[in-house]
Amino acid sequence: MDWLERFTASIDYIENNLDGEIEYTVAAQKACCSEFHFSRIFSSLTGVTLSEYIRRRRLTKASFDLQMDMGKVIDIALKYGYESPDAFARAFKKLHGIPPSAVKDSNSPLKAYPRISFQIIIKGDVEMEYRIENIDFEVRFVGKSYPVKTAKAFRIIPELRRKANHDGLQQKLVDMSWENPKCKLESLVGICGKEAAIMDEQFDYFMGVRYDSEIPETMEELTIPPCTYAVFPNVVNAWKRLYSEWLPTSGYELANQPCIEHYLGPGHKVKHELWVPIVDK
Repeated sequence: MDWLERFTASIDYIENNLDGEIEYTVAAQKACCSEFHFSRIFSSLTGVTLSEYIRRRRLTKASFDLQMDMGKVIDIALKYGYESPDAFARAFKKLHGIPPSAVKDSNSPLKAYPRISFQIIIKGDVEMEYRIENIDFEVRFVGKSYPVKTAKAFRIIPELRRKANHDGLQQKLVDMSWENPKCKLESLVGICGKEAAIMDEQFDYFMGVRYDSEIPETMEELTIPPCTYAVFPNVVNAWKRLYSEWLPTSGYELANQPCIEHYLGPGHKVKHELWVPIVDK
């Protein structure tokens, strides 16, 4: 099953449960990835967050139910997950421009958001810059590891980086880098978990640098075995286009190793890179 089929399965799960409970963890499992990566990939591919997509789809279905007179407003509100008619009415009016009670008697147009479908789109108008890096030796990183709840990773990781900058850890890591350069992974890195598809509710976020000397006190080491990487400039843009444009037609699939976000120092044209572990299909 390729990524297209996996993501279609996750949308099937969501669509089949719009009038019930939707667990983001289950939706992510259908796509064979963690909630963290699923949410990131979903918003990158669609331009909306997963929660916003579900909200729009539920309010679309609610408008159909109201038009077909399939129940009282309070019953339809409860059906689509709203605890009170007032909360439902506010959300409904914000999306559709009229309150739910006015649907039958109003000629105002309603907004319908259709089910999302994923397709492979080959785009030739904007090139996707990348290079292949083969690291044929173990890479030893030294730094600090932090437990991160997968569902809150988007918020927690930026906070960890700000804290590292404030308490001096980031500068200490910078000072340690480039002592004995071996490869192009010589600046600050952020390593999420142990594999590209994080499946657990919690993972370790490792902030560090490649380092061969004695481990400083309060720090720890993380070793990554040899691997081939596809390297993309601009982490945010890389995540956005990786699954929809590059990976489906590349002849590669993700290797069972973590992705590495590489933050380069001053003087580099590119500020950050995404290192994606790959193997031949």
